[in-house]
Amino acid sequence: MSDSSADNNATPDRPAQQRVIVPKTASEALRPEAGTPPPGRARRSRRSRSQIVVFMNFVLSAIILLTLGAGLAVWFGKQEFEAAGPKATTDTVLIRPNSGTAEIANTLERQGFISDARIFRLGLRAHRSDAQLKAGEYEIKARASMHEIMELLKSGRSVQHAVTIPEGLTVDQVFARIAATEELSGEMPAEIPVEGSLAADTLRFTRGTARQDIIDKLIADQKELVESIWERRQPDLPIKDINEFVTLASIVEKETGRADERSRVAAVFINRLRKNMRLQSDPTIIYGIFGGKGKPSDRPIYRSDIDTPTPYNTYAINGLPPGPIANPGRAALEAVANPSKTNDLYFVADGSGGHVFALTLNEHNENVARLRALERKQREAAEKAAREAAGQGTTAPVQAQ
Repeated sequence: MSDSSADNNATPDRPAQQRVIVPKTASEALRPEAGTPPPGRARRSRRSRSQIVVFMNFVLSAIILLTLGAGLAVWFGKQEFEAAGPKATTDTVLIRPNSGTAEIANTLERQGFISDARIFRLGLRAHRSDAQLKAGEYEIKARASMHEIMELLKSGRSVQHAVTIPEGLTVDQVFARIAATEELSGEMPAEIPVEGSLAADTLRFTRGTARQDIIDKLIADQKELVESIWERRQPDLPIKDINEFVTLASIVEKETGRADERSRVAAVFINRLRKNMRLQSDPTIIYGIFGGKGKPSDRPIYRSDIDTPTPYNTYAINGLPPGPIANPGRAALEAVANPSKTNDLYFVADGSGGHVFALTLNEHNENVARLRALERKQREAAEKAAREAAGQGTTAPVQAQ
């Protein structure tokens, strides 16, 4: 038998690719063949690539999750910022000067206008409005959204309060009214301005305005008004200076509240001054006795008051008193600067809110007599009505028990 190794060698008669297959035993065939192990560097490169891929997948997943979370947060915040607010009723909020956005947001949340102060601050930042909010008192409508509240605070349309100073009040009475206005702040000035120096006007202001500011404006407005009308006065008035001008205007202001007769009342006093007649004005008696506090409404003027000499009693002094007896308004000032062209020297109330005028004392006395008769008739009618009311009360039937 020939050697088997010789069979494996190529011969000219047998090509190299035609090799003899040597049969193996069953155990050899089932035994796994050992492959060629890869180099150590190749194993490490494969492992490193696998770790980089895992890390990049984690980073990408984290970015996607964060983006989704941020998007949801922005969407939720925008919904809350635009949604109707929790306050069920219209109310006001006071934003004090120099308040920061955090303080404003906390105030709104504390008073129930917004649901979350943090969302409000973020909304301000997103709209670039955190530096545009203005101090003031604001009326916020029921269910107003954070966005609507932001726009309101940016607009500066704060609530306006008002204090009204009617014509004819004294300086003391004006000060009492300003002191009682709760929306104003600060103390009243210690020094009271001169009588007649405050304007009659309605001033609008925001809560917290200083009382001194209101008073300063009334003084400045009255000064400007008086000077402008004084410059347009009739040239031949028997008035020496601007103080006498305001003084006479204050008397006219207290004598009548009717616009259609102010210039005629002024003419009566101007005519009397020209004739060196005493003015005999009842309001000057009252001011001489009670000063700027005013006469109690239930106290009449007695004959003894007329006879009481004071520097303001124009029944006792010649000419004008030393100063105004009230703060005159524009109409009274205009009436004195340009009085009616009339020769009347007297007037008396007509019992219906106006006055009747007379040239002579006899006419005046007749007018006074008619007024007294009318007053007597009205008094008797009132007494009769009171008696009838009292009689009905005592004769009412009593129900049987």
